[in-house]
Amino acid sequence: MSTEAGATGMFISETHTDAAIWQFRVSKMLLEGKTEYQTYQICEIPRFGKSLFLDYNIQTSLMDEYIFHECMSQPAMTLHPNPKKVAVCGGGEGATLREALAHNTVTEAHMCDIDRELIDMVRVHMPEWHQGCFDDPRTTMLYEDARGWLERNKGANFDVILSDLPNPHEEGPALYLFTKEYYQIAFDALGDDGVFAMQAGSASENYPDCFACCMQTLREVFPYVRGCYGIVNSFFQPWAFIVASKKHDPLELTEAEVARRFAERGVKNKYYTARFHQACYTLPDYLENAIVEKGRVLTDKEPFFWTA
Repeated sequence: MSTEAGATGMFISETHTDAAIWQFRVSKMLLEGKTEYQTYQICEIPRFGKSLFLDYNIQTSLMDEYIFHECMSQPAMTLHPNPKKVAVCGGGEGATLREALAHNTVTEAHMCDIDRELIDMVRVHMPEWHQGCFDDPRTTMLYEDARGWLERNKGANFDVILSDLPNPHEEGPALYLFTKEYYQIAFDALGDDGVFAMQAGSASENYPDCFACCMQTLREVFPYVRGCYGIVNSFFQPWAFIVASKKHDPLELTEAEVARRFAERGVKNKYYTARFHQACYTLPDYLENAIVEKGRVLTDKEPFFWTA
């Protein structure tokens, strides 16, 4: 393996704040290119397997993609008592959509991603992630800005909205998808007992800033806002997610009730299991403190700029 791992002599470097740079050894470059919105590489990484990089930041690896995508989707899907109509914003690999469709209650799923070129590429080269969900008869694909699409769907009564969007880099396409205005748009597109979930950046002590701000901002819009996290090995750090709800508190779900919903809906998870439900929502003190000390309400006029 060591010989194969060094065969290309290539590394992909990802800067994580001014404190650290991750380096990924490329054993085989499978595909690389650039869409209208971002550069991409699909390559083989020792131990991690096939992996996707966007703008030289790792997005997902075959080894542990299930951890990210279960945490992204399953807590919100499970919280809703009967999720039928689902919206996925972003999530270009198709795995977030895949996880939502795992619930047999779902009758329609709308996925909106701005980068059609990337999804066309993923359809062919990353079947392990989407597993055919783009062509599921319950799926409707849309290729446009997620915020504008949701705004036009005010009153659409989605049961669950999954916001799997890139981090809010300056000049990036997701900058205004982490603000109070966006969260209000999502709130207005949800039904009376709707649930919203998002990926919220690093959950490490080194850089919890985005998560802290998103928590404070969502509290301005939703009555129930709970942070959770998963250990995503290919990110070299824990990763944060937030579940916000109009009527349901995730902390009130018991292990037995989570297990019952999984069984009734035909869901079989590997990371977010009934036994692990409470653990996902149990934040370490440094994250609780960060919400108070570093959190602020994000608006279109004063958005969050990802500096890590």
